[in-house]
Amino acid sequence: VDSHCHIEQTTSTGLTPVDDFYTASVSALAGGTTTLVPFACQHRGQRIRDVVAAYRATAAKAAADYAFHIIVTDPSETHAAEDLRRLFGEGYSSVKVYMTYDALKLTDAELLDVLVLCRQHAAMVMVHAESHELIAWITSRLLSANRLAAKFHAVARPALAEREAAHRAITFAEFIGTPLLIVHVSSRQAADEIARARARGIPIYGETCPQYLELTQQCLCAPGGEGNKFLCSPPLRTEADQQALWTALRCGDLQVVSSDHSAYNFGGGAAASKTAGGSSTPFCKVPMGLPGLECRMPLIVSGLLGGKLDRWEQVVRLCCEAPARLYGLFPRKGTLQVGSDADVVLWDAAIERTITKGALHDDLDYTPYEGMAVRGGVVSTLLLGRTVYNGVHGLAVVSAPSGSGEFIACGKPDLPDWSGVWPDEGDVVEQRCLETLGPALDGEVASMGGSGSSGGERKRARESPG
Repeated sequence: VDSHCHIEQTTSTGLTPVDDFYTASVSALAGGTTTLVPFACQHRGQRIRDVVAAYRATAAKAAADYAFHIIVTDPSETHAAEDLRRLFGEGYSSVKVYMTYDALKLTDAELLDVLVLCRQHAAMVMVHAESHELIAWITSRLLSANRLAAKFHAVARPALAEREAAHRAITFAEFIGTPLLIVHVSSRQAADEIARARARGIPIYGETCPQYLELTQQCLCAPGGEGNKFLCSPPLRTEADQQALWTALRCGDLQVVSSDHSAYNFGGGAAASKTAGGSSTPFCKVPMGLPGLECRMPLIVSGLLGGKLDRWEQVVRLCCEAPARLYGLFPRKGTLQVGSDADVVLWDAAIERTITKGALHDDLDYTPYEGMAVRGGVVSTLLLGRTVYNGVHGLAVVSAPSGSGEFIACGKPDLPDWSGVWPDEGDVVEQRCLETLGPALDGEVASMGGSGSSGGERKRARESPG
């Protein structure tokens, strides 16, 4: 289950990634992924139900199974809350929000409102956590100094910007009392914030991606504009961050590995390419994101065989079971048991190969993992018991026609390590008044209205001596 990928998702600037749902899903199947969870993205002013309906139609050509997250950028749109409530009951149980990017970010108050709504309906909130104002301040000064090259992206979006936003998002989720997942964790600092929250018993989850485990910010320093190939946000970090992320995966502080696939060509100079506008284009105007659908599983399996993970069960948990649980796909997906879909990937641990663009199945003109040696290879991929990819003896044959994938409706996320109340339709502030002030309220909570805490709790507050 690749639970974070951008496929045929139009950006706020009108760009669309290169591959479509068919080519993207074919490359996923060849890499050992049978289920994709991309994003139906609301842009400001759009009605969410219309966005989701249009994206369902776009995805119909997929050759792998798929579900959707919903990106919310305009929760104040007249019908936003109404649409989300309905969609939560129709198989869409996760929402993504941004804390950065002018056209996508929510204010803190809007983020709190979304957290409350998702708490009421047991929907998972995913957050892109980077400190917008800090990044904007640094970027303006870099551009003023004519520091435009890709390498300055690492300066503009430092690890502490990720740490600050992660801490803020966690704090908000802790106050509201609802689970939260921080996507594409790139640094030790952000991973540490998640670990500290989990140590307090807060239902905070973290995802990282192969690019942060296998590539470093040195890639951004490649000459001749080649550094643009590696531009993504958050940016690539250091080897020390890599090691910390592998450790967090081993010990359970991070729960998911997704690709964050966002595919733009390098060459050609078209608007949806990494070289659009030529060498004078500043790093912040280059389309962000790296392709990774086909390489995600091979890179993680190779990490296991190289000693970066301890056992195969960790690969299954990180790449299959945990995303299925967190996004309401379990046990149909993410496990092999009676009643589950017969999605099976067979691996040969003895295979050794080198990743090259020519061997991949997507429509892009490059891979950021070009020349990387990996151990382990996909022998075959089965979707619902059908062999859809055959890699025996290097055949690399995909047998999955366009439209053969199925939309999977998501249920309530399954969080086995958390026993909190969820959904919870109570009034958050009323509940916090009771927790903070207790008997000192002398019944004042009742005047706040709302469904709040239970009637018994309100009665006890009124009857307590003051």
